[in-house]
Amino acid sequence: MGDSSVSGAAGTSDVRGNLAHLGGCTCGGCPHGAREGHRRAVAEFLSLRDEFAAGRGLPAGVAHSAFASRQWVSEELTQSAGLVAERGRAEGGAWLAGLWARTVCVVWGSVVVLLLAQALTAIGAGWSSARTGGLLAALVVGGALTAASWFHRGKGGALAPVIGEDNRLSTSRAVAAVWVLFVAYAVLVLVGRLAAASDHDERDALIAGLDLARGAGVVTVLAVVCGIAVLMRRVVGLRVLTQRLQKVRADRPRAADLLTDDSGRGTFADIQYVVIGAVALVFAAVRLARRPDQLPDLPWGLAVVVLVSAATYVAGKYAEGGRPVILSVVRSREAGDLDGPIRTGDDIEIRGAGFVPAGAQGADRLARMVVRIGAVNVRVPLVPVAGGFSNPTDAVLTVPVPVDVEAGRVEVQVVTAAGVETQGYAIDVTD
Repeated sequence: MGDSSVSGAAGTSDVRGNLAHLGGCTCGGCPHGAREGHRRAVAEFLSLRDEFAAGRGLPAGVAHSAFASRQWVSEELTQSAGLVAERGRAEGGAWLAGLWARTVCVVWGSVVVLLLAQALTAIGAGWSSARTGGLLAALVVGGALTAASWFHRGKGGALAPVIGEDNRLSTSRAVAAVWVLFVAYAVLVLVGRLAAASDHDERDALIAGLDLARGAGVVTVLAVVCGIAVLMRRVVGLRVLTQRLQKVRADRPRAADLLTDDSGRGTFADIQYVVIGAVALVFAAVRLARRPDQLPDLPWGLAVVVLVSAATYVAGKYAEGGRPVILSVVRSREAGDLDGPIRTGDDIEIRGAGFVPAGAQGADRLARMVVRIGAVNVRVPLVPVAGGFSNPTDAVLTVPVPVDVEAGRVEVQVVTAAGVETQGYAIDVTD
């Protein structure tokens, strides 16, 4: 009897544990954790969307009315998309919380690789004070990054400073952070050698290695990339506040953010800035390895190339974005319908550009779009098709004119998922 009670209690506990792990927990590594919950929610949403797109799944009570069917389908998809977004945020939080341990592993793995490289190159040439200084500098930088990862373990670890306010990796901050770490490492190498130097002439030579004339190229590049990181944060913030740029928060940062825009498409400005910065950094690292008694003497030709790349990046960021624009509003007409004025209850087609911000292609984002017709806010219905949605799109929105709108001249205004409003467009509505 006692064994049965124990096994029954254990079975109940297992059932409760499985129910608790159907996507609500934050242990992203377990098979029933946040990652699995998000995967299941996405699969269910796609299945529901494709079923509605094929004309199946409608209840008999709304099947007789095209308007009622569309509204019912839109509400069902909106609720399912809201669950997907909730699961996505849970997965992103769990992934971000576990990122600090992975960043620590990468940091100390890099230190081990440096140790092995120094040991292999020391064969035949012998161990030198420069190798000792380089290893000690790597230990100091690794310790500092480990401490930073621990203090920011819930926000991405060592990557927390390069994650922007939109929860994406910032290209400008990442490039600046890499150059800051490299210059700090180079200075620590000189500090280690200076501390171990016993000869007066050697100490003078190491101090002379910090002269601006020798490291002017590296210092200039460092100043420019750091300035761009600060400038971009200020510029993007102001453009978002003044509604000249639409930004939608991501579920979690991804490495591809360094080379793409908010919608995931590769951008020339970001790619060339990262590539040229990486090439210059590799050159500076080789110079430091060959001449560890001074700051890397980055040639002015290469430094100017980096500056041109940085200017291109800034110009590209200024060219991004823009407010949504309404070009025309017409009555939506089915094939065979007669032309006529816009009346309450009719569907209107709003044509323009910039209605769907970059990164807002998900159904939960699209469902947030609103059209103001006069003083009435109208939700933009989701119209599913195989593989996506035919409404809303970036250039066309279709919404009904509500019965609450009074006849006469009214103003139409679109509010996007990023909260950016278009300028009003006047139309005439008749009884």
